[in-house]
Amino acid sequence: MKRHVGIPGVDPPPKTCDDPLCPWHGTLSVRGRILEGRVVSTKMQRTISVLHEYLHYVPKYKRYERRRKKIHAHLPPCIEVKEGDIVIIGECRPIAKTVHFVVIGKKGE
Repeated sequence: MKRHVGIPGVDPPPKTCDDPLCPWHGTLSVRGRILEGRVVSTKMQRTISVLHEYLHYVPKYKRYERRRKKIHAHLPPCIEVKEGDIVIIGECRPIAKTVHFVVIGKKGE
């Protein structure tokens, strides 16, 4: 059974899984921020590191500066990603000490 996550433009994955922390097939709710980033590491079990790059405005100089943040996100088994892929992650309840996001899907699929 696939649930509707509520994010427009993100399609459910073709595979199914029995992970309770999957936003599509489990009971984990996605709320809060929706971010996009590049996968940097997939070496943890069911967790990936995502590099989120964004622009920050500095009023003193009236310019933007580039910033980036490395975010840990839970990866359900039904979504297959590798390093270098662009993924969409959504904020959820805390899953571990440093994991507060879950992978919703891959960009471009």
